[in-house]
Amino acid sequence: MLGIILISLILIIFVMGIGIYNSLVLKKNQIDRSFSSVDVLLKKRCDLIPNLVAVVKQHMQFEQKTLAEITRLRSQVLTGNISQDRRLVLENQISRTMGNLLATIENYPELQSDHHVSQLLATLTEVEEQISAARRFFNTAVTEYNNALEMFPSNIIANMMGYRLRTVFVATAQERQNIDVDQIFNN
Repeated sequence: MLGIILISLILIIFVMGIGIYNSLVLKKNQIDRSFSSVDVLLKKRCDLIPNLVAVVKQHMQFEQKTLAEITRLRSQVLTGNISQDRRLVLENQISRTMGNLLATIENYPELQSDHHVSQLLATLTEVEEQISAARRFFNTAVTEYNNALEMFPSNIIANMMGYRLRTVFVATAQERQNIDVDQIFNN
């Protein structure tokens, strides 16, 4: 009788361990999949940037600094030799710089009236919204994964598997502030 209870207990622990293991693998893969979704949208944005820059350059000679910064950041992202954490930092910088550029463009009705600029801005705005949604999804996946890594008993199995906490997309203090268009023009 004691043997049956002991075997049942070991079997229950084994099945629970398999369930926890599978859950951790699922959460890790969910992060990779959600980051891949963010990555696809960021690539789409990077593909749009040269078109926007080319059209805007024709209309805005004074914004060379902003356009050069966007191009520089985009080039760093496209090297592909960067860590996920560095990629998050660079993408946040691109988002902030693009926000400045979009705010600048909004102050120039003659630029907005250009069909190509309007079309590119609409597409870029749509992509930025998609990126925002994908980042939220990624952050949810990372939070669930990190919670599993810190909660008992899954933390024991996660530690044995060598899983480490992941970083979420976080807006910097500067990105949380409203864009001061006057300041952009006076720099």
